[in-house]
Amino acid sequence: MADLGLNCNRKTVADSLRRQGLRAKGARKCKATTNSKHSLPVAPNLLQQDFSADALNQKWVGDITYLWTDEGWLYLAVMLDLYSRKVVGWTMSERMTATLVCDALRMALWRRKMPTGVIVHSDRGSQYCSHDYQRLIATHKLQCSMSAKGNCYDNACAESFFHSLKVELIHGERFVTRDAMKEAVFEYIEVDYNRNRRHSANGYLSPEAFEAQKVA
Repeated sequence: MADLGLNCNRKTVADSLRRQGLRAKGARKCKATTNSKHSLPVAPNLLQQDFSADALNQKWVGDITYLWTDEGWLYLAVMLDLYSRKVVGWTMSERMTATLVCDALRMALWRRKMPTGVIVHSDRGSQYCSHDYQRLIATHKLQCSMSAKGNCYDNACAESFFHSLKVELIHGERFVTRDAMKEAVFEYIEVDYNRNRRHSANGYLSPEAFEAQKVA
């Protein structure tokens, strides 16, 4: 609002909502998606909760979440660039497998023109520790990083994205089919979030506007 020359006071907005009988959407507790009870090798935590980045393709973070439809669960895997908080890779599937996270990473690599040396951080779930995912990391000369066991704060930026998606898109809505959910998530990520949603870490620019400004 400030860039439009409008002053906005939180208490004034809250009073206005109260008079209209409205309230902001709140977060709900989400199901845990991490299965860390496995014997696969775990990568060290290279990120150490340092979510800053000086340029594109220094640090990416990935995670998985559940989305409910009347036809059953859908699983969404994303990959965000911490420089701009842009979702650079994502995919959805009816199954939460290694393929899900590999496809999200492949999209990020393709969109970012195959960078090397990127720190790619995730939790220590079996999908991220899988041979297929680790082979993809090694093939493209990326640096694998994983959160400490049971510490959601180590991947706070990915958690924050899922919070925004669920509060702004999912909660209070009914999705009859998986296809309807896929269409809504596509619209949210590619249009609403990447192109239009302002982010405090970007000086209240959208991820794409922030990247465009810095590149220019």
